[in-house]
Amino acid sequence: MRIWQKPISIEELTRSHVGTVGGHIGLEFVEIGDDYIVGRVPVDARTIQPYGILHGGVSVVLAETLGSCGAHYSVPEGERTVGLDVNANHLRAASKGWVTGTARPVHRGRSTHVWQIELRNDEGELTCVSRLTMAVLQPR
Repeated sequence: MRIWQKPISIEELTRSHVGTVGGHIGLEFVEIGDDYIVGRVPVDARTIQPYGILHGGVSVVLAETLGSCGAHYSVPEGERTVGLDVNANHLRAASKGWVTGTARPVHRGRSTHVWQIELRNDEGELTCVSRLTMAVLQPR
């Protein structure tokens, strides 16, 4: 079942992230399904830490961006969503290529959303799992 309640497209997501941290690290939105969003970041000089692997904070930025977009576009016009909590378990290092994340809702309630985001390397191996809790704010 399609969950999007606001107009959503790859172009809209890309446009809305120009000049943000996502734009600075090369985040690309690549797919929108009926109930998920997929995006990716390159493992390059912008995103690695001193050991030459993807910085854990970049994984969290990718996860939080995808989950936040999912929450935002799945609530009615006039409602806003803001982050309450994000956690991430880093499972495998990535030293080349791309890390791709898929965000799906676990719970979409009236006042909170919980999104699960899985990040994988180019070989399809799980590099990070993240969970994002969002508050849904009603219009004033």
